[in-house]
Amino acid sequence: MPRPLRVAIVGAGPAGIYAADALLKSDVAAEPGVSIDIFERMPAPFGLIRYGVAPDHPRIKGIVKALHQVLDKPQVRLFGNVDYGTDVHLDDLRAFYDAVIFSTGAMADRELKIPGVELDGSYGAADFASWYDGHPDVPRTWPLEAEKVAVLGVGNVALDISRILAKTADELLPTEIPPNVYEGLKANKAVEIHVFGRRGPAQAKFSPMELRELDHSPNIEVIVNPEDIDYDEGSIAERRGNKQVDMVAKTLENWAIRDIGDRPHKLFLHFFESPTEILGEDGKVVGLRTERTELDGTGNVKGTGQFTDWDVNAVYRAVGYLSDKLPKLPWDIDSGTVPDEGGRVLQESGEHLQSTYVTGWIRRGPVGLIGHTKGDANETVANLLDDFANERLQTPASPAPEAVEEFLAEREIRFTTWEGWYRLDAAEKALGEPQGRERVKIVEREDMLKASGA
Repeated sequence: MPRPLRVAIVGAGPAGIYAADALLKSDVAAEPGVSIDIFERMPAPFGLIRYGVAPDHPRIKGIVKALHQVLDKPQVRLFGNVDYGTDVHLDDLRAFYDAVIFSTGAMADRELKIPGVELDGSYGAADFASWYDGHPDVPRTWPLEAEKVAVLGVGNVALDISRILAKTADELLPTEIPPNVYEGLKANKAVEIHVFGRRGPAQAKFSPMELRELDHSPNIEVIVNPEDIDYDEGSIAERRGNKQVDMVAKTLENWAIRDIGDRPHKLFLHFFESPTEILGEDGKVVGLRTERTELDGTGNVKGTGQFTDWDVNAVYRAVGYLSDKLPKLPWDIDSGTVPDEGGRVLQESGEHLQSTYVTGWIRRGPVGLIGHTKGDANETVANLLDDFANERLQTPASPAPEAVEEFLAEREIRFTTWEGWYRLDAAEKALGEPQGRERVKIVEREDMLKASGA
């Protein structure tokens, strides 16, 4: 009797779980069957949803429910707290699986090449998000001394950072933030947040709902300068062709014409201001210099030579995420992705690296919303299954599922399981119950491992 197709997925975020779902829904899942093992560096699954999405976004966290249904399937196993490149290597995985899919996402900050980025008080948005999301591998404290703060970038991450900085700790207490984050935010001195985009309202990458949420807080006064509402032919075409772009522009227009209210924390959205330098004294941030830009007719901008110095004491760079290079895989250093063709990993020779695939941000870079990775996963899995049907996959030496557990035991690697996630989930909910909160996130890796019964 033929054995099931054995697939390893490295990365238990949405991209990896969507790939597992695509495999489970395929014809191969019925005959000869599929057997999927998901390896995750963290003790808990869900990747960026757990460690990248702001805690006051329960709607996005709701995606976890759909991911749960996939991980609940008997054909899927989770091996958490197992780090690819340290605990397991590509050759190890080849010994157990017909195919390996990498879906490791992106957790680092993309570089911003302007003078002053190295100053004390200049921070990456990804690092800050890791802190407020209780990532076990980052410091437990965060310096929140600055009263005036700049955020560079006009995407949803910039909105998350700005919202967390502008809200009060008590506003965020009903969420899952751990005690160290609550204490840190209670000491936050920020009362003025300035968000900077180098292009105009029609080029902002905000989602309409995320943008509108900014204005829901009783403590945040959102302010837009009427002079920043400007469109050229390219911008008008963009608005006509994209409903979301038009909704964002309308929201910004409405804010630009209203009277400024008296909510205590001011959040300014600036357009046509291109950051050119972070200003410092004695190694610390004391300001931000921007160059005024103007539209060139196509929706792009050019500099005007007019500079402004802004009085801020901290700068957060929300200019994009970057993936970490994966050992034993080819790498495109410019895009921070693994070269591929339809999800098949490509070697320098242009040939497909046998039985090796990528999906999600490690494949195409950190763009799009969480749901966009679903189509990506479907394409990658379709090509994997095509290779299986045409006998292009390698044959593993030890395809029996128990061989993986024996290997991890031999290496003395403490791993968590899907059953362990249910235990951790229950422990976090129990911590929140006395305060009437849905959960309180456990931060320390050792505490996560103990709660999971690793």
